[in-house]
Order: sequence, then structure tokens, then C-alpha cells
Amino acid sequence: MAETTPETEPAWPAAIQAVSRWLERGERLDTLLETRLHGLAGAERARAQQLVLGVARHLGRIEVVLRRLVPRQPRPLARAVLVMTGAELIAADESEGRRAKIVHHAVGQAKSLLSSPEVKLINAVARKLAGVLAAQTEPAVGASAAEWSEFFSHPVWLVERWRGQFGDDAARALLAWDQTPGVMHARWRTVEAPPEWLQPTGWPGFFEAPAGRWADLEPLLAAGKIYLQDPSTRHAVGLLALQPGETVLDVGAAPGGKSLSIADAMQRGQVVAVDLPGERLGRLRENLARAPAGVKTTLVEGDVRRLNADAFRAQGLPEKFSAVLLDAPCSNSGVIRHRVDVKWRLQPGDFARHARQQLELLTAAARLVAPGGRLVYSTCSLDPEENERVAAAFLAAAGGEFTLETQVLSRPPESKCDGAAAFLLKKK
Repeated sequence: MAETTPETEPAWPAAIQAVSRWLERGERLDTLLETRLHGLAGAERARAQQLVLGVARHLGRIEVVLRRLVPRQPRPLARAVLVMTGAELIAADESEGRRAKIVHHAVGQAKSLLSSPEVKLINAVARKLAGVLAAQTEPAVGASAAEWSEFFSHPVWLVERWRGQFGDDAARALLAWDQTPGVMHARWRTVEAPPEWLQPTGWPGFFEAPAGRWADLEPLLAAGKIYLQDPSTRHAVGLLALQPGETVLDVGAAPGGKSLSIADAMQRGQVVAVDLPGERLGRLRENLARAPAGVKTTLVEGDVRRLNADAFRAQGLPEKFSAVLLDAPCSNSGVIRHRVDVKWRLQPGDFARHARQQLELLTAAARLVAPGGRLVYSTCSLDPEENERVAAAFLAAAGGEFTLETQVLSRPPESKCDGAAAFLLKKK
């Protein structure tokens, strides 16, 4: 196979354009990757995405070094070349030859993207950057929050918050976990045996999809045999203790992964999915359409805080449900390993803001639970303010109408999967 050169590789320049736009405009990475890499396919798209995510993952560490090496901030495109080179250097092995190849490749790519003075800047700075990054070592457990923040590329306020909540050892392990590329997991949905290249995990029904097998995954996805889903999602659905033939309400259902898990668990019954009107409903409808033949699915558009009984009666649905799942909007602090730009978008006040909305949604969802029914509240957050405190506030306001039966807190890296929380609340 011929060696890839700057002239024959489409992934690197496409990734540079996406990174430049992200640095300049601060767009959400999931949206940016969807819109800016649409011209690539297969392995090239996967490589471009890996490059962009690597930048977001290590941006803080790289920019601390660049501020010492470059007195004046270059324009976004040149800055993108430097930070992406830094991300590749961090991800590379320790061999000097490999680092030299990364720098050489970056300079070659820069020649077709930047002016001559900027190429000279890239050439000089990238070589120094390689040396500095290679000499860095992981800070000790007792190091300051600022040192952890720089090396692990997390905002210092978030480092301090986690140290206060979880202790130094757990916080440091969590920071290191976030800095490793996320594993792609797939939930197998059919009775036939999965292909051997899907690697079994410790969680029944979940498999690890090895890197470089996207061409093999695509037909399985199209046929509905698998659904890409982290194993942490199993907690919320598992706590519902679903029974075949039930009518289950999924509140905040988009994009529909948990609705599909509910349908697969029951095999016969009905899933009613509620969510706000918007672009996300397209994927929700697609996933509901993949439910087993014995499960009827219904979509109710609207804000659960404002929906009344008429909205359900209009579609021939019950007003109360024996099982209700609320997967609430949250900080996403438990899934930073996969959604790497979350840490740069989060602000200290976001946790309290989310908690207020979560309590409103939980109170609204509780009104739809039948006597003796189950209500599961779940998030993909690690933060007690969004999890334990919301559940406690709800129970206090419910005045004994609900009881907390059990809770599950999935905290990486101990769980070996994404962070999540799920609370089973039973109505008397």
C-alpha cells in the first residue's frame, strides 16, 4: 500500500478546517463533525474525527505550552495546525522517529494551507512543541489543581469540584479516564449469534466494536441488528423491571436509544415516547420504527411539564402508566470521554441550573405514574447536585407519595464505562 502524503490524504486538511472553525466559533463538536466532515467516508472520516476529538481532548495541555512558545496568537487556521500537531504528538508512542514524522507531516500539510511565514512558524514551533510534550510527566497525587488542570486538560474549577466531591485519588483517576479515547460499544439486538470480530464484554448483550471496523458495522446498523450504546445505559432500563405487555412511558426520549432498549426488553407491549418538537425527533422516529414487531410505539410531542391528559387521550393512550422513565437533560459530566468538548462548554453554574430543571421534569413525570407504579430518574452526570440531591428534593416535596427503592451510581473508571446515575422511585 502506498504511503499517505499531504497531497493524497483528505482527512488531515478536513480535520484542520473543522478544528479552526471550532477554535474560532466554539460550535458543538457533534454538530461540527456532522456538517464539516460530510464529504469524507469510511476510514478517512474516522481518522478525521479522531484527529478533531484528540484536539478537544488535549487542548488545555497543548495551549499552555504554545503560550510559552508563541508570543502572539496566530490566526485560527495556523493555530489549528499547531494544536492538532500537539494532539498527535501526545497520542503517539515515545519514539523520537515517530514524533519527527508527525512534525514533518504537519509542515508538509501547512504548505498547502498557510502562507510562507506561517509555514516557517509551524516548522519552528512544532519541533519545540514535540520536545516539551515528550519531557512532560504526569503530576503527582498531591499536585495543585492548576497542575492537574494543565496536564489533564480540564478547567481548574472542575478539577477542584471533583477533588472536593470524590477525593484526590478518585478525581485524578477520573481526569485520566477522560483523556483516553472512548471505546465504541454496541448492543446486540437479535437472537442470532453476533460476528466474532465484535468483542464480548462483562455486560450481557453489549460488545466492543474494534477500531477500523466501521465498514462492517454499517450494514449491521442498517439492518437493525445492533445499536451503538454505552453499557451505562443499561442501569436505567434495568431498574424499571419491565414486564411483557406493559405500556411504558419514556420522557425526554430523543434520540431513542433507551426507548429501543425498553422495547427490546419487553418484546411485546407499548412504548410511548415524549419529547420536545425539534430536529432530534427525526432520529427518535427512526429508532422507534426499529422496535420489535410485538411492541407498538407512539410519539407524543410536547414538554412534559405542560402536557395534560388530553394530549394522551387524543392518541388513545392511558393517562397514567405503570412504568415511567425520565432520562433528564444534564451536564453530561459522566460522558466527557466520548463528548470531549463538554468540559470546555460547562460553567460552574450549570449544575444548579440543570438541577432546577430536572426537579421540574421529575415532578411532572411523577404525575403520570399510576398507583403502585415505578418511576426511574436517570442522568449521565456524575454530580451529586444533579443526582442524589434532585432525588432527595423530589422525595421531600412528594410528601411520602413516593419511596426510593434503589439507586445505581456508575462512576468511571471503576465502572469501566460511562458515568451515569439511576434512581428507582415507587408510587404508593
